[in-house]
Amino acid sequence: MFNFIDGVLFFAYNGNTFGFANITVSPMDIILAYIVTIIVSIIVAFALKVPLLPSKPYRYSFDVSAIYPTPIIAVGVFSIFLVLNYTFMYNGLVLAIVIGILSALFVKYLFYSVFPKPLNDDEGDEINE
Repeated sequence: MFNFIDGVLFFAYNGNTFGFANITVSPMDIILAYIVTIIVSIIVAFALKVPLLPSKPYRYSFDVSAIYPTPIIAVGVFSIFLVLNYTFMYNGLVLAIVIGILSALFVKYLFYSVFPKPLNDDEGDEINE
């Protein structure tokens, strides 16, 4: 995992490889953008009435929450943009806010369409009868 983070920091910091970027982004700007992405995704998910924690038992719960998987999806999508050397404005802060909002909307409205819940132990038995 740390090799991935180091690679993202390296590629975003040395951003003028192909001549697309006229500024370089410092590692502190990238870390700040990651923190902004996480905070915005949690706040927007909580504002959309996504529960803060999944239902109990936490270990076997497949419910979405504001803590998991919302910020994980936001950080993953933001990392893809950083690896592609696209930071948009203000050293990636605007992009971080937009991705945080979109990831919260994705988890609220589209998550179960893309990733359906697994069947329970008692579901699906009527097929065998």
